[in-house]
Amino acid sequence: MMSVYKKYIFLLTYFFLFPVSSYSYGLRFKGSNYPIDKRTSYRVFDKKVPVYNDYFDVQFDMALYPAVEIGYIVDIRGDYNEQAFNLFFDIRGEDVLFRLNQEGKSVLIALPVNKEDMTKNHWFKVKIAFDLKHNEVTLKIHNREKTYSGVYLSNSFKPSIVFGRSEHIIDIPSFAINSLSVNGDKKYIFPLNEAEGESVYDSVGKSYGKVENPEWLINEAFHWKKEYIFSSSSEAGSCYDENNSIIYYFNRDSIFSYNIENGSYEVKKTNGSCPMKLFLARGFFDSVNEKLYVYEVYHEPSYDNNPSIVSLDLKTLEWKIEGMHHLDMQLHHHDSYYDVQNGSYTIFGGFGNMYYSNRFYNLRTGVRDSSLNLKWNEITGLSGDRICPRYFSSVGYSPENNSIYIFGGMGNETGEQIVGKRYLHDLYRVNLKDNQINKLWELNGEPNIVPAHGMTILADSVFYVLQYRESVSRSHLHLYKFSINDGIYNVLGDSIPIISDKITTNAHLYYNERRKRFFATVQESLDDISSTFTIYSLLYPPVSYSTYEKVKSRNNLPYTLIGGALGIVCVFGLGYIIRNKRKPKKYLNEESCIDELKSSKSVVKKEIEEKEARRTNAVYIFGNFTVYDNMGRDISYMFSLQIKQCFFLILYYSSFEGISSKELSDRLWPDKPKDKVKNSRGVALNHLRSLLNELDGIMLVYEKGFFKFVLSDTFYCDYLRCMELISNKLENPFREEFIKIISRGKFMTFLDNPLFDHFKDDVECKLEVVILEQMRSAFNNNDYHMTINFAKSEFNIDPINEEALSCCIKSYFNLKRENMAIVEYQRFMAEYLKGTGEEYPRPFTDFWC
Repeated sequence: MMSVYKKYIFLLTYFFLFPVSSYSYGLRFKGSNYPIDKRTSYRVFDKKVPVYNDYFDVQFDMALYPAVEIGYIVDIRGDYNEQAFNLFFDIRGEDVLFRLNQEGKSVLIALPVNKEDMTKNHWFKVKIAFDLKHNEVTLKIHNREKTYSGVYLSNSFKPSIVFGRSEHIIDIPSFAINSLSVNGDKKYIFPLNEAEGESVYDSVGKSYGKVENPEWLINEAFHWKKEYIFSSSSEAGSCYDENNSIIYYFNRDSIFSYNIENGSYEVKKTNGSCPMKLFLARGFFDSVNEKLYVYEVYHEPSYDNNPSIVSLDLKTLEWKIEGMHHLDMQLHHHDSYYDVQNGSYTIFGGFGNMYYSNRFYNLRTGVRDSSLNLKWNEITGLSGDRICPRYFSSVGYSPENNSIYIFGGMGNETGEQIVGKRYLHDLYRVNLKDNQINKLWELNGEPNIVPAHGMTILADSVFYVLQYRESVSRSHLHLYKFSINDGIYNVLGDSIPIISDKITTNAHLYYNERRKRFFATVQESLDDISSTFTIYSLLYPPVSYSTYEKVKSRNNLPYTLIGGALGIVCVFGLGYIIRNKRKPKKYLNEESCIDELKSSKSVVKKEIEEKEARRTNAVYIFGNFTVYDNMGRDISYMFSLQIKQCFFLILYYSSFEGISSKELSDRLWPDKPKDKVKNSRGVALNHLRSLLNELDGIMLVYEKGFFKFVLSDTFYCDYLRCMELISNKLENPFREEFIKIISRGKFMTFLDNPLFDHFKDDVECKLEVVILEQMRSAFNNNDYHMTINFAKSEFNIDPINEEALSCCIKSYFNLKRENMAIVEYQRFMAEYLKGTGEEYPRPFTDFWC
């Protein structure tokens, strides 16, 4: 077995001599719509320029962002003035015209490329080749290619390659490039996968180029970009025109439009007011007839004569009544999908009149009743698995298999609100060919979150939804990617804030294929009348937090290899430092970390307190479950309920020999068949391992048939620290640290499963002995502030402990805070009544007279 030292040498050698995984997102250029000194300039070879003989070419992928419709892309020049070439493009007209110019002389190649064909996949390929032997240059754009012969080229060419602004060119468009390569007898590959900084590295991590004013696109694949904000003082709704890539936000008198391809927007007044009173203001867009349909499925009896369906003709901006038919109940937070080809709009689920719905209703714009009105028709004849009534579900349509997918929400089997609700994390497929419903999977132990409107299905194998905690005022939307087959998911991108107090608040997810972006709309209201409407975008494919941080950390490491021998010397030097100084580190190898961690000793208490204050590599179990990663970022939302349960069980048993697979399975999946438990356990443990990669000093290992955590002093957990303080007996100044831990709240308040009650009882019994002892000691020493702190911590364990009440009230009186004493007594009486069903018998005067 290799020693720890040798393993570090091996790992560090590998780290230095082999490339990090590539994420090719690209570099966007700020064009002529910016001041000259803010425009982007990228010099491919900033330090040493290679020399090519006979042949070389420059290849890259390119995307256009035509805020400016003409401009220069790249400047390539050799040592002689006549060997200066640039690529120019003009997007005006039906085609995109590219010109390869010999600067100051002539246009060598003019190559028109069909605009729609070239840009339908956002990225297209560009190649500029120089045949030095035969004096030829070739330009290839997307699927078109031309060659020009007869230009003078020397057999040896030392190319200075500059994209965007240069000493010779300042008129540049907005464009992006990625996957750049320079090929010939020397080959250089530049993934352009940086996240920050001005240095540009090749595929093995060596710095070659420099860029000024960069916009690294991976940031747009992680951070949601705020595109635009509209607002309305009256009830409003929104919808999306997929064919023309326009998001609409409307009220009774106006319509706001935002073109997500070019960023343009308009606000127009309608001809007259909408003839329908708006409440929820749900809508969809008929792109064939250029009509926006708005509907209300239900009205209160006083609005019986109010229309239920209206349309707005976008050519004339005239409103028209389309139908008067109402459903028999309101359907708050139902979801929907629109089949463009058939002009068919379908809604599912919703909540109203104290009931949850699991019905499907359909509206076809081309099918009308005898009065030429549109009408809601319930879809019947469905067979297969039953979908329990719910609201806050997300619905998507897949044209590939003509099926509807329904995910998640809240509800119950009966549909009656009085029974209560539970959070649902399941997926159903409704095959529209045979009206068959199939339940594909259900996830257990997930957090209490719901999906927003608009499921995006890609390639019929995955779907994306936004999810958030609707039960808190200030919540955050997160993008989830789910596998349709088995429910395995990833959380991608950063979060979007949302104020979710009012029933009309909603969010919607869209995907635009041409721009390769997700778009999220968030409509927020503080009074269910006025609202703000914010549009966000995220580059596809989005990245997870862990991927984003890996790319950023890679950018902070200049991989300069000054020869193999020097590299090895550096590695051995680093290994020597690690061996002797034992600095805290992130463990790279499981076996070496076990040996290393087993031999580590506890650091002094002051250092732990400092780490806690820094909120890095920390897990808090008292009060709200909270996790801070090695960058100090709160990643608690990534831990589902089941992952929290799994984490705590392994943490608890890590103080012993660990927990066996069987015991872990029996506790977390007691009712599952054995053949399915193994898969569920594997998925949960893999997810947990992935999350723990974001923290230093903790590793999940499987040793001698048991799962356990191996910990170092880099990692902090308030529960472990609390148990350490108790075992060492509290003395000043550690009493302050102890009270700080237990004052966060009740132990494991986030786990209410009875399976965990004995763990809570075990810890709380140990805590209660110490808390009461310290409370008495503080009171006898006239430390009344500390007495109150300990009394309140005791109430987290036993809300009706009379000794704690007595010490607390007397301390308040000694501190001249009689009003607080009364408040505490009233709180105690309420808890006593709640817990025993009886009024508390002792009067207030018993405690202070």
